[in-house]
Amino acid sequence: MILLCGIPSESPIALVRERLVEMGIPHLVLSQRRFEEIAFHFEVSGGCVSGGLTLDGRTRDLDDFTAVYTRLMDDQSLPELAGESAGSPRRTRARALHDAVSQWYEVAPIRVVNRTAAMGSNGSKPFQAQAVTRRGLLTPETLITSDPELARAFVAEHERVIFKSLSGIRSIVREVCQADLDRLEHIRWCPVQFQAFVEGRNVRVHTVGEEVFATGISTEATDYRYAHRQGGEPAVLEAVEISDDLAAQCVALARDLDLPLAGIDLKIAPDDGVYCFEVNPSPAYSYYESHTGQPISSALARYLAEVE
Repeated sequence: MILLCGIPSESPIALVRERLVEMGIPHLVLSQRRFEEIAFHFEVSGGCVSGGLTLDGRTRDLDDFTAVYTRLMDDQSLPELAGESAGSPRRTRARALHDAVSQWYEVAPIRVVNRTAAMGSNGSKPFQAQAVTRRGLLTPETLITSDPELARAFVAEHERVIFKSLSGIRSIVREVCQADLDRLEHIRWCPVQFQAFVEGRNVRVHTVGEEVFATGISTEATDYRYAHRQGGEPAVLEAVEISDDLAAQCVALARDLDLPLAGIDLKIAPDDGVYCFEVNPSPAYSYYESHTGQPISSALARYLAEVE
């Protein structure tokens, strides 16, 4: 049985659930919004993991689950907890359930997409960059600094420069403009990552186990995800072919990071150089699938069910 953890209506969960239904694969949805109705416990003894999950009046042994797909949001941000004081009994219950579930699938000997420890790689862009270069992909000239003068020198050297956060928290990638240069003193309080702008076409590659889905993105925006905010037309997405060598590099990179499902952000430069900006460990693949028809959810369902 496959366990899906998260918000059932969220597109990545909903799509893979539809595919599992079509395939006739038994599965269960653990909706984190129902935290008050769920009982969960596990223990590790003698090298074995055991426990139980009770939902809708039925208790299932954790041994019944062969795989987990998790997209748990921060439980403290659940709508059901709006207005609850910090440390309230309801918040404490929600936190305890989420901790127990995530700790279980971190150690359970089953397929997990993706484990928390592996997703931690996205918390440090410099760490990911080292993994990227080991697989022969390029990374842009980069400066990480809290020194305004170093940042000004970097911009002067490269002329076109973008900036973004260092962590895995989503930020909007923007090109440095004069207004940004005028407020560079603010970076003294928070290091920022600056990168030389790379010309070329954006390509998002999703890897699901050994399967690869490449999506080309046409846009005038610096960050195609926010094209409407950056004053341009919406990005145009289409399925594209990439070389076997590049596909193999992407699969190997995801494997190095222990990510059965990954969203790898590339840019193909005019000289055919391939730059990698980030490996997303919890990609909202449904956005790309809805625009291109690429069967990413089917591949994910097959991976979870261990079906070729």
